[in-house]
Amino acid sequence: MRRAFDPGGRPETSEPDVIPAPRRDRRAAAHSTRARKIRARKAPPRPAPQDDDEHFIPPAPPPLPSLDPIAKGAWAALFGGPGYLVVATAAGWSVSGIAAFCAVAAFVAGFAILVLRMNDPGSGGPDDDDGAVV
Repeated sequence: MRRAFDPGGRPETSEPDVIPAPRRDRRAAAHSTRARKIRARKAPPRPAPQDDDEHFIPPAPPPLPSLDPIAKGAWAALFGGPGYLVVATAAGWSVSGIAAFCAVAAFVAGFAILVLRMNDPGSGGPDDDDGAVV
């Protein structure tokens, strides 16, 4: 490789093939590490943050709405059916045809119940509109 770059076609013997890296002094590195640790111990204490009277404290969030038994069952069926199939497959259990059918049917039924209840009108009825009046 070197001959291709030399004008005379002869490799120079005065230039080494490997450039030696500078040696590190372990004592100097250990001393600098110790010095950093000592400086960190002697660091002045940071001033305590000042109490501002102008900071915002958010109000407590409202409690989560409680689910009725139908919604709880729908969520359990939505995740329980596929969950059973995943656990049974991972554990190597043999799943009968009726069990697989029931798991898929539970998923579909749970999904359908949750979707159908999404537009369930609240206590105000369908005529209670909080939208803008044009």
